[in-house]
Amino acid sequence: MTTQTGYANLTGEYTLDPTHTRIGFVARHAMVTKVRGAFNEFTGTAHIDGDDPAKSSVTVAIKANSIDTRNADRDAHLRSNDFLSMDEHPEITFVSTSIRQTGDASFDVTGDLTIKGITKSVTVPFEFEGTAQDPFGNTRIGFEGSTTINRKDFGVTWNAALETGGVLVSDKVTLEFEVSAIKAA
Repeated sequence: MTTQTGYANLTGEYTLDPTHTRIGFVARHAMVTKVRGAFNEFTGTAHIDGDDPAKSSVTVAIKANSIDTRNADRDAHLRSNDFLSMDEHPEITFVSTSIRQTGDASFDVTGDLTIKGITKSVTVPFEFEGTAQDPFGNTRIGFEGSTTINRKDFGVTWNAALETGGVLVSDKVTLEFEVSAIKAA
């Protein structure tokens, strides 16, 4: 049974299910198209307080070298010092600082996002997609959200000018989260 109201029964500790969660991004390329990618290795936990969502919290740690845009050369460039500097900064982290319910099934999750050792406050609007018992007896919850950041704010500044004007990679990057989390027994 899936429900979208009555959050009190959701109170508890949760772990992100990496096989059913996507942490992705979208950036404009050559000013004419979009490149989509994802991070394939990450961990995350959440404490949900269904009676008082403001007392909830989330932490996520992403392995920078797990970046995947379906192009090995581009992925290698993104792992380099031009972009993520994964040798010096192997993890991208997010630690929530506040959670605010903004509608029946919507929540703003604000927290500290750290990329390349630079930490900035970011707010991600999330929609609660529901809860369900899976065939293995696990209680699952689902959330989806996205937000746009300026990569230069995090020291990711590499670019190349195009002969036709504009640049190869947009400054704005949309971060996308499709989350399935499993409640601890």
